[in-house]
Order: sequence, then C-alpha cells, then structure tokens
Amino acid sequence: MTVWPNDYSQAWTLAQPVERSGVGLHSGAQARVRLEPSDRPGFEVAWFHEPQRAAVRLDPSQVCETQLCTALQLDGSRLATVEHLLAGLAGVGISSARLVVDGEEIPLLDGSAQPWVEAVAEAGLQCLGDRPAAQVLREPITLQHGQSFATALPSDRLHLGVAIDFPHPAIGRQLFSLELTPEAFIREIAPARTFGFKDQVEQLLAAGLIKGGALDNALVCDGEGWMNPPLRFADEPVRHKLLDLLGDLALAGLPQAQVFAFRGSHGLHTALAAALVSSR
Repeated sequence: MTVWPNDYSQAWTLAQPVERSGVGLHSGAQARVRLEPSDRPGFEVAWFHEPQRAAVRLDPSQVCETQLCTALQLDGSRLATVEHLLAGLAGVGISSARLVVDGEEIPLLDGSAQPWVEAVAEAGLQCLGDRPAAQVLREPITLQHGQSFATALPSDRLHLGVAIDFPHPAIGRQLFSLELTPEAFIREIAPARTFGFKDQVEQLLAAGLIKGGALDNALVCDGEGWMNPPLRFADEPVRHKLLDLLGDLALAGLPQAQVFAFRGSHGLHTALAAALVSSR
C-alpha cells in the first residue's frame, strides 16, 4: 500500500520509471509517456526517439494553445493535453519528474487523473528532502476574461476553489473548494473525469478536435442528463474543473496561496500561472 506525503512541505520524485500509453483526446493518435525519477526541481520533457535532445523544463511561458486543453510549444515540438498528468503528479506531491514522450499529446486514459495516481503508486515515491520554500505571495492577483475570473490571495497553505455555471440542467451551478493535500487530492479530485456536450460533438470534430473522445474516457452531457452514467461524484464536473486548474498551476509549481476560479478556462488558469511566476 502506497504511503502518500502528508502535505507539500517536502520534495518528492518517483522511485523508479513507469510507463503509460493510450489515445490522445484531440489527435486520436496513440501516445506514450514514461515517467522517470529526477532530482531537478520541476517537470521536464524529453523525447523517446530523440534521446540526444536536451530535456525542456516546463514553464507557463510555453503555453501556445488553450482551446479545450493546455498545449505547450517546447523548442519546436508541440505537446498537448498536459493538464491531467501534471495535476496527477503535483496533486500526490511529486515535485520533480522527467516525462519522456512519444507523440504530440499526452494519453487521455480514462479522462481523469486517477490512472496517473495509480502509475505513481506503481512506481513508488522517493523523498528528495525539504521542498524549496514557496515564494510568498505578497499581493493578491486577479485576472478577468469577460465574465470569468481567477484570483490568488496570500495564504499560509494551498487552498483551491472553483465555481462553474452551465445552462444545462444536468450541471447548472456548482461550487467546490478544499484545502489541498495529497490525500484530499487522491480522494476528492483525481477520479473526476473530463466532460463535454453532445450538441457540440460534430462542430468539434469538424474543427479537428476530440478525435479520441469516447464514452469510456469522457462524460457526455445531453442537456438534461448524462449519456454514460453513473457519475463518480454528484458534482463531478466542478471537481474536474478544479483538477484542470491544479494541472495548469503546476506549470508554475504549487503556489502557497488561496486560489479561486469562476467559470475558469485553460487560458485563464495558465495566465494566472504566468502571473504567479512574474510575481516572484
């Protein structure tokens, strides 16, 4: 049985490599990721078929696209849909890891972070000592895009909150917040799956998106209900939005802050991550 960290005060990496493969949500292509131990702070990406190529450390400045996923431009290579994997790693306490990728998209797996939690449990964790002290946020940061906003407030611990508001009766208005710990993440957030809407499927496919989406890797709402119940939580959509927020913030490292997003998006989340980096 895996013993997870109690909090985020120490730095952790994987005890050994572990690999997962599957289809990419938007490309529909097969993709593969090997998670490897690292003693370098943060997450870095390397490539299976270019072992001589220098690994690239992830940073919010690399965000190149935020339509329905977070995509990064890494020295000439694009890597899409990184948010679920990064949420899974950061959520359980991993602060250093090397991600060796094959393909231009991270595998979707079941649409949540749960399979990545299971991968880390399979590999085991190794403590690297005390985590470098988080940069103290001295002033609030608030970003607004239309009716959406995200804010980060000074705090002595990491607290995340998300609110969503959809016209679909199956979702409506939902709010979820928690003080984040590895245990709370694994129990309350990691299993929450990505979701979409039946009436948008044809439009998204025509735009070259969601080619790998299916009823076994995404919840699909038809307005009044769900095409593939049961939900893992009554409020699974808002919990998944919190998962997305965490994954996007992980590009900057977990902040010591109280973060709240209303009607958030990957664009808003990653802009907040960039602002947190700039405030250091």
